[in-house]
Amino acid sequence: MRLKLVTATSMLALCLFTAAESAEINQDGADAVKETLTKLLPDDLAKSGFITVNPAGTRYEIIYDLAKLLTKGDPTTFTINGLTPLSTFATPLDSGLWNIEGDNSFNVSGHFKGPDQKPTDFTYSIASLVYTGVFDPAISYLRSGTFGAKDIKMASKSETEEVHASIASMDQKLSSTDSAGGNGRIDFAGSGSMRNFVEKVSGLQMPPVEIRADSIDVDAKVNGLPAKQIREMVFFVLDHVDEKELSPENSDKIKGIVKEAFPLLTLFSETIGVNNLTISSEMGKGGAKALGYSLAINGPSDAMRFGFGMNAQEISLDTPLMPANYATFMPTNFDFQLAIPNLDFASFGDALMAVDFKDGAPEKTGEEMAKKLFRDGRLAVEFPRISAKSPVYDVDMTGKIEGRVDTEKDYSMEATILARDLDKTIAAVQELAKTDPDLNQVSFGIMMVKGFAKTDPDGRSRWDVSISRDGSVAVNGQQIKGPDGPDQDQGLEPDEEQEPDQGQDAVPAPQQQP
Repeated sequence: MRLKLVTATSMLALCLFTAAESAEINQDGADAVKETLTKLLPDDLAKSGFITVNPAGTRYEIIYDLAKLLTKGDPTTFTINGLTPLSTFATPLDSGLWNIEGDNSFNVSGHFKGPDQKPTDFTYSIASLVYTGVFDPAISYLRSGTFGAKDIKMASKSETEEVHASIASMDQKLSSTDSAGGNGRIDFAGSGSMRNFVEKVSGLQMPPVEIRADSIDVDAKVNGLPAKQIREMVFFVLDHVDEKELSPENSDKIKGIVKEAFPLLTLFSETIGVNNLTISSEMGKGGAKALGYSLAINGPSDAMRFGFGMNAQEISLDTPLMPANYATFMPTNFDFQLAIPNLDFASFGDALMAVDFKDGAPEKTGEEMAKKLFRDGRLAVEFPRISAKSPVYDVDMTGKIEGRVDTEKDYSMEATILARDLDKTIAAVQELAKTDPDLNQVSFGIMMVKGFAKTDPDGRSRWDVSISRDGSVAVNGQQIKGPDGPDQDQGLEPDEEQEPDQGQDAVPAPQQQP
């Protein structure tokens, strides 16, 4: 019952109604809208009166009086004050779609007790919340919309911690088009921006910390979404959430819905950019001119690619915790990109539909499903770019690792490493070694590595590194480690030691490049 309440309430917040068929605005139509909004709720909540629908000229006014949902709550564990009704206006269109609009404000305060039974006081306010959109009853979601909020403030205070946060403004946009191919799927695109974000945190066990960002920008896209099937899945869960076991007919029905929904998408991408980020405390100040995050999943269902990335530019750090002679080794820019190609969601979905979950998942289901997703258990991880730059180094790497999901031994790697001004790096480490002698080994190691390098036309040092499945290692075509020998550890007693193979894995002296 709790899941049904939470899910239904979330749907109501998005105005997910199928509404009256007639475009005529009257009390009968208002009653039909209300019935649709409340039919998924338990009877006591449906009759509580927290949803009211009234004719309002050429549209309906839907009033959500959320305070009535809390009348049966325990005031010793949770109270909220200032929770005034929120209004949404819905206008039916001849196309069967609905225009949705609203203009509200929000200013509440209260307290609650967490699992540790310690009280926390809170306040939350939005000076202006304005939105417009086009709602599609066939998918129970918005086809398009614009949303804007201004002067958002939040504060909480407990015995051990105090938090204050504010956002000057937030803006979001949503749009959609029918996917190519006419298969009933939908492509969604959204963007959002948050301006002047400030958060201050302090506590008994920590000094005050302040986080600021001039702006946080988000762009997201989902292509090929089976919106109707997802709607059917949600309603199926709501209808059967209280059942301990599904009947064979219902089990076949939900499997059919899920099968029709596969693949759940053909593309998902999200990028987040943070501009002028600063973090300040008594211990110092740090930040970045720009901080970025990206996530993407795309491709055909039998060969999808997962990609992830993070990057930062003009990183700064000013703190006494960082010794001055180490400051030049702090990266000012970095970029990390990772990708996993050839994910076979088509075979994964077929295998999932064939699993009988009536008596629990079979013992080896997880391993078998992984082999379907990763094509016979073979896993590849690509690194399109890993780079870091500081005043004393500039390094780029690309590479790929191939292996299996069921073992850590059977793997191979191909990588290319590029470094600019390597002599500057060596000199900086040698200078640092004057106060930290342990770094002499690091300096010597870099010089050894330099001996294997080739020089690119742009002056950068290059290392093409290859690690084969047999354990052999080569750098720029020169083998520096031979294949692994037979596993001689088997059969040895725990206190026996194996003599090293003299001469094996010997590293040749560095060669000077012509």
